[in-house]
Amino acid sequence: MQTAQHEVSALEKETMRRVTLRLIPFLMLCYFFALLDRVNVGFASLQMNQDLGLSASVFGLGSSLFFVAYFLVEVPSNLALEKFGARRWIARIMITWGLISAGMALVVGPYSFYAMRLLLGAAEAGFFPGVLLYLTYWLPGAYRGRIIAILMVSVPVASFIGSPLSAMLLQLDGLYGLHGWQWLFIVEGLPAVLLGMACLRVMTDRPASAQWLSAEQREWLSQRIATEGAKKVAIGHLTIWQLLRNKQFLAMAMICAGASATGSALAVWQPQLLKSFGLSTMQTGFVNSVPYGIAAVLMVFWGRHSDRTGERRWHTALTLWLIAGALAILAIAQGNLVMTVGLLSCCLIGAYSFKGPFWALSSTWMSPKTVAAGLAGINAIANLMGGGAISLIGWVKQTTGSFTLGLLPLMLLTLMGGAAVLLLARQTAAPTAPINASTTPSV
Repeated sequence: MQTAQHEVSALEKETMRRVTLRLIPFLMLCYFFALLDRVNVGFASLQMNQDLGLSASVFGLGSSLFFVAYFLVEVPSNLALEKFGARRWIARIMITWGLISAGMALVVGPYSFYAMRLLLGAAEAGFFPGVLLYLTYWLPGAYRGRIIAILMVSVPVASFIGSPLSAMLLQLDGLYGLHGWQWLFIVEGLPAVLLGMACLRVMTDRPASAQWLSAEQREWLSQRIATEGAKKVAIGHLTIWQLLRNKQFLAMAMICAGASATGSALAVWQPQLLKSFGLSTMQTGFVNSVPYGIAAVLMVFWGRHSDRTGERRWHTALTLWLIAGALAILAIAQGNLVMTVGLLSCCLIGAYSFKGPFWALSSTWMSPKTVAAGLAGINAIANLMGGGAISLIGWVKQTTGSFTLGLLPLMLLTLMGGAAVLLLARQTAAPTAPINASTTPSV
């Protein structure tokens, strides 16, 4: 009996090690460029707004239109992924968004800026929830918190690396007759096209067709995923229209919206907020990277701790309350640069540490037949709220001259979200059992 148990544990450990090494580094690289192409508009604005005559409200509106298109296309995109397969659909997403992101260099004024941001949102829509859906095909529930957290490291790393990189690309202003912000969009957009082509070779749609696993490993993983999918969940099989009337689904979307909107708003406006302290463009780039570097480290720790303890709801709620507290101080206190960077770090630690526990938790609250539309719907609504926050901050900045007053609605949203996740978790299944560290790969 002990021998049989040992053999199962050894099989599980080796299978998950192969899956992790095959898929996660590649998906992290893809997600890195997805985020870089989404948020580089914040650094481009340091030159582009003046060159094109874009006011704060125009820039805020144009930046937020990305999320309007993202919202409209995200659920259909995830349903298409189920139909056509993740390998081909994620490749399509990456190629189109890379081309459009590079095409942002062609913007000549407010209306072309609006149009390109709409196209970029439609092109990228479905990538993140598509990857989440794809991971439910490959990761048993007990592994999702830490591995999703590792994948999500790409989010702060995109800004940690992208901030000084974008600042350096702005220094190419005038090279071959192009502005620095045009070089920024071109250089950071084209790698996504190459990675999209690589998807067709690296990715495999389902464990059953993974020739890079042994037959025994394919059978074990397929059976484990199928067994977990048959368990009772909070939300059974619903159509997207039924989901939109489901209180639990709407609560999950509201919970996610606070963290998502905080991350999106800071990605776009944080460079301008920091530059207002009198920093040069290069100094802004390096200082802007500090909060993201801190968040990248701590979010992995938080995801691993959530998996090891098998606890999800408090790991989710506490991150939201950290955001709320930091935003309250940031909006009210008149701090210096060091204080502001510290508070921004707390906001981003919360926003990114939230992702691992929350997505691991929410994916277990929905049936396999609902999870594609459900994950996409949650993310779509959350991103729409993020777009609204970006536009609101632009309006507040132009009206009052203050960036930080526009952050107060996000404080209220994250405060309520933390309470909501605790209430919702009481109505759902028990937390995921903790992982036995001796029988799992170190990821």
